[in-house]
Amino acid sequence: GVGMGMTAPVSITGFPAENGSLQQKVKVSLRIPNQFQDNPPCPSDESIKIEERPGMTVYSTRFGGYAKEMDYVNYAAKLKSALGSEAAYHKDFYFCNGYDPPMKPYGRRNEVWFVKQ
Repeated sequence: GVGMGMTAPVSITGFPAENGSLQQKVKVSLRIPNQFQDNPPCPSDESIKIEERPGMTVYSTRFGGYAKEMDYVNYAAKLKSALGSEAAYHKDFYFCNGYDPPMKPYGRRNEVWFVKQ
């Protein structure tokens, strides 16, 4: 019953298939605002879970525009190519992050994160 408003980034965990496309399963994560961090409200929908994301180091790339799935897939491929075979990161998932509300037409920010192992 508590409204928290929208937070940024909206973070989608993507699980790449063999061909590089994303599998149909995704996990959408929203940051709980600062005033609710110590005592978050309990979700009334059982499909919503509160979890703490541990600290992490990421390899990241940034791009603009209204991001679609193929944009994230393409930028993930570019990041993978830029990192080469030397960088150790989780290959079974990556984060697709959007920072802007839908009504913002210009200067949009999106990122792909690979989590360093």
